[in-house]
Amino acid sequence: MVGGCVRDSLLGIVPHDYDLCTSALPEETAYVFREYTLVRSGEKHGTIGVVMDGQVIEITTFRTEGGYKDHRHPDWVEFVRTLEQDLARRDFTVNAIAYDPEAGYLDPFGGQDDLKNKILRAVGDPETRFREDALRILRGVRFAVRFGLTPEKAT
Repeated sequence: MVGGCVRDSLLGIVPHDYDLCTSALPEETAYVFREYTLVRSGEKHGTIGVVMDGQVIEITTFRTEGGYKDHRHPDWVEFVRTLEQDLARRDFTVNAIAYDPEAGYLDPFGGQDDLKNKILRAVGDPETRFREDALRILRGVRFAVRFGLTPEKAT
């Protein structure tokens, strides 16, 4: 599990959806879940939706991204095989936490500490993150207000 569902769980909030990530390529994920109804509209970006019990569970291949000419969508994605590479492309540390039932929490950017300390911090260089996707600025405001987080100075 990765992203908002992990953040919400750590805050004691029941997640409204669950995002999963994997080293499996989209076609491998589709093959594993071939007996289910699949939503393949996000496949070129690595996401396969699997319909289970009336809900769509999104399973996304670990990826990196490059260029954001429109300041909203990546110009390309590259599938990678490590979770750390995937987490490094995310917007805020509190959304760059993963949970594996066997390994526990995977938090290379200190998102759990930021949640405990009520800090909102971008992953990597904030200016780079916001230039990539300008919507991240509004997401940051929403997270700060909803979760009582104070943006750190650079963010």
